[in-house]
Amino acid sequence: MTHINKLKIFNDPIYGFISIPNELIYDLIQHPYFQRLRRISQMGLSYLVYPGANHTRFHHALGCMHLMQKAVETLRFKGVAISGDEECALLIAILLHDIGHGPFSHAMEKSIVEDVNHEAISLLFMNQLNEEFDGRLSLAIQVFKGDYHRKFMLQLISSQLDMDRMDYLKRDSFYTGVAEGNVNSERLIQMMNVVDDVLVIEEKGIYSVEKFLLSRRLMYWQAYLHKTSLVAELILMNVLKRAKELTLKGINLPCSEPLLYFMQNKVSLEDFDAEKLDLFSQLDDFDIISALKAWQKQDDFILSTLSKMLINRDLLKIKLSAEKIPAEESQSLKEQFANDHHITQLEAGYFIFRGKIKNQAYSKEAEPIRILKKDKTIEDVVEASDQLNLKSLSKLVTKYYICFPKQLI
Repeated sequence: MTHINKLKIFNDPIYGFISIPNELIYDLIQHPYFQRLRRISQMGLSYLVYPGANHTRFHHALGCMHLMQKAVETLRFKGVAISGDEECALLIAILLHDIGHGPFSHAMEKSIVEDVNHEAISLLFMNQLNEEFDGRLSLAIQVFKGDYHRKFMLQLISSQLDMDRMDYLKRDSFYTGVAEGNVNSERLIQMMNVVDDVLVIEEKGIYSVEKFLLSRRLMYWQAYLHKTSLVAELILMNVLKRAKELTLKGINLPCSEPLLYFMQNKVSLEDFDAEKLDLFSQLDDFDIISALKAWQKQDDFILSTLSKMLINRDLLKIKLSAEKIPAEESQSLKEQFANDHHITQLEAGYFIFRGKIKNQAYSKEAEPIRILKKDKTIEDVVEASDQLNLKSLSKLVTKYYICFPKQLI
């Protein structure tokens, strides 16, 4: 039997070479559950706005692992004891943190797999992998769940300044071309330290933290909550909702077996056994795209029209407003559209709907980003900063939207 070299290197356009540190991590990356992330786009339907945004969750997970390697190296250099097992657990936890994402990120969570978020599914995948790998992921799962006694480790994986955010801001900025999102993750990591089991940023890194938070805010408005990406995701959610509605009425829609299963059955978190997890692991963006292509030709006016909109990028009109949009406005549009197309007002609700989006770059409710001052005191970044804009970055900004067909303008 030939011996496979498992200490491979990936060439990443952002960080250069990313090395796989051990054989266990190589085997996890090779696993079909992880390889599936190659077929899940990192930014959902944002490529309809930014043609370059075709990068995948696979890409992002490797980037996060690379940053975690750098963070461990930095902390060790500063005298923080991290054992080999703990390092491996951190790398595995961050590598697998997004493994539960469904096709096109959040659209599935709100339409087909109801009320089951991707974090919960990630944990199910991790537990399943732990069985397959004879318990070698146990420590990683403990760290991921926040059950491990060293709390700073969870902060590296999930906090307001974690490896996940550092990678996706830098990566999404690179692939969209939105330069404002480009954060200096190298410098932020160099400024990290641990005091009393809490992750801190040394005072001289405060400007990098300010830039990071500002970049996050700008990326939300310019990329993640861009009105065209937003309307595309809302249409996708409505397509999937409609498809599920028709399927439950006994109408046979062409689509892949795993997608059909989730449309025919109401699956809650408690129902997710090994068999359903395996079905979920077979779902990716390709199932959705091929279904949309087939559904364009269906008899159902709603399903075919919405599917065509996404395939041909001829989307609904979306209007954003700082003020709440009155119900009367959408009601009169629904009446007009229902009459024009001989459908009910309830059905017109698939094309005309209101909602709101929120953006908060820094949350005061969540665990703060702590700055280690020169006199060894620790302060919340908002207090430590001389920048007034950090106070405004922690303000929750809400915008309201209404979507409707272009012919109703």
